[in-house]
Amino acid sequence: MKRVALILCTTLLAVNAYALSLSDLSQQDTATAMKEALTQGAELAVSELGKPGGFGNNPDVRIELPGKLGSAARTLKMMGMGSQITALENSMNQAAEAAVPQAETILVNAISTMSLTDAKSILTGGNDSATQYLERSSREQIRTLFFPVVKQATDQVGVAQQYNAFASQAAGFGVVDSSATSVENYVTEKALDGLFEMIAQQEASIRDNPAAAASSLARKVFGAL
Repeated sequence: MKRVALILCTTLLAVNAYALSLSDLSQQDTATAMKEALTQGAELAVSELGKPGGFGNNPDVRIELPGKLGSAARTLKMMGMGSQITALENSMNQAAEAAVPQAETILVNAISTMSLTDAKSILTGGNDSATQYLERSSREQIRTLFFPVVKQATDQVGVAQQYNAFASQAAGFGVVDSSATSVENYVTEKALDGLFEMIAQQEASIRDNPAAAASSLARKVFGAL
């Protein structure tokens, strides 16, 4: 009975903590909680994507050939003729995995400079409002870091040169977008897309389940939504 009573008391305390309204929270608590939760999401995203298979084994972010090249590639794979295409796609995903760890410092810096006003509006925004803020404030800087890492990785793979030549011709016929005419540009942008997609997933998870937040303050603040 004592054990049951203890569990009930603990549950009631948790419910009371989450029963707070936003008006009960100080702006400083809101900002601190938002920064903690967003840092948690960013670090998890970088950790997941920056390991071997982080992109290649994740269907949400795996990088494939763009546009109609991708459609043709999938057909060739089904016909058993896709060994070179698979090698190219694997190299693109490995390049993205190598680049992602470069983003962590910029992401953390962008989070630390978030204003009190930004934090309050982000908290009451959509499921990915914090991610959108982070993308606006850091994507350009991260792109600058990603590009040379991606280029170094793809330059080591001979099929990357074939991609560049083929994609440049294909762009002239409207088969692929002009932004995808070089493998390093294409992989850099897809790596950025994948990074912010993963951060958005982490943010949505914390909003849906405040108990998943790492800190007690973040759990309290998100529980008040």
